[in-house]
Amino acid sequence: MLPPVKPMLAKSVPDLPRGDGLHYEPKWDGFRCIVFRDGDEIELGSRNDKPLTRYFPEVVELLRDALPPRCVVDGEIVLVTPDGLSFDTLQLRLHPAASRVRKLAVETPASFVAFDLLALDDRDVTGLPLAERRALLEQAVREVPGAYLTPSTTDPEVARDWFTRFEGAGFDGVVVKALDGVYEPDKRVMWKVKHERTADCVVAGYRLHKDGESVGSLVLGLYQDGELRNVGVASSFTAARRRELVEELAPLLNPAEHPWSEWATYEGPGMNSRWNPDKQLQVVLLEPVRVAEVRYEHVQGGRFRHTARLVRFRPDKQPSECTYEQLEEVPPAELAALFGEAEQRRRTIEP
Repeated sequence: MLPPVKPMLAKSVPDLPRGDGLHYEPKWDGFRCIVFRDGDEIELGSRNDKPLTRYFPEVVELLRDALPPRCVVDGEIVLVTPDGLSFDTLQLRLHPAASRVRKLAVETPASFVAFDLLALDDRDVTGLPLAERRALLEQAVREVPGAYLTPSTTDPEVARDWFTRFEGAGFDGVVVKALDGVYEPDKRVMWKVKHERTADCVVAGYRLHKDGESVGSLVLGLYQDGELRNVGVASSFTAARRRELVEELAPLLNPAEHPWSEWATYEGPGMNSRWNPDKQLQVVLLEPVRVAEVRYEHVQGGRFRHTARLVRFRPDKQPSECTYEQLEEVPPAELAALFGEAEQRRRTIEP
């Protein structure tokens, strides 16, 4: 099995599936990565076929100790901090300068979490059911500091507990797989349950769509101590809706005053591309008088971790009412507790 290989994908469902023959895992918040190892040669492949190997030399070294000499393993590169998983810090690891990559590998080392097996020695195991692949994976992976086997369970109550209790550690939610399912690259045959909430935000501007003419995403703000702070963006519009928004928002263009007008090029904190931290995206500023209700998953570093989705505009709400106080605070959680619980269950089950 040679790279690239597309990872198996999941489709979103509103609630945790239950039933016989289901397998539950935490949904990690990092870079999906399929590892190809052939002796001393290790390649880290991303879900979009771009290699990650050069950006994470410390992960390559970890996997020399953790994985068997010939294998293909599906997993996630994550960055663990005292406050949980940090996707923002992980993004900064994708730097073009080799010297910077080496420096960050020491200062902010990443970890790898394995959760599926595609090949072992000369054998393609993608046609085996998950239950058998998991058993082989548990035998193949040798856990060392920084390289782990993802916890799993067949108990939906344990999965529900993970969903609630470990959100504060930066987890996206829970992934559900069929124990009798084979590995199907690039197909949405798993399920994912993610945290979703709503918030009322000030529409402070928008980014153009790649077509250069319609609205790509709304730039959102929330007030904190009287200051309007960027909290992220909302998107998921149809092509027709993108065009409609240009006309709808036109009366708010060229505001006489704007709390973000000091950004001479309409670029500033929080205006970076999610996938290219060195690239700043142009923002068209709007008079901050319109309020939008958006659906979001969770907040990290004062911003929505993922792109929010527009629910509706709220003409009944005043912008001054859109504050950080409405956001639900999630208590922090210890990542070590999750692995500790998984190890304890294994010891209980083993004779």
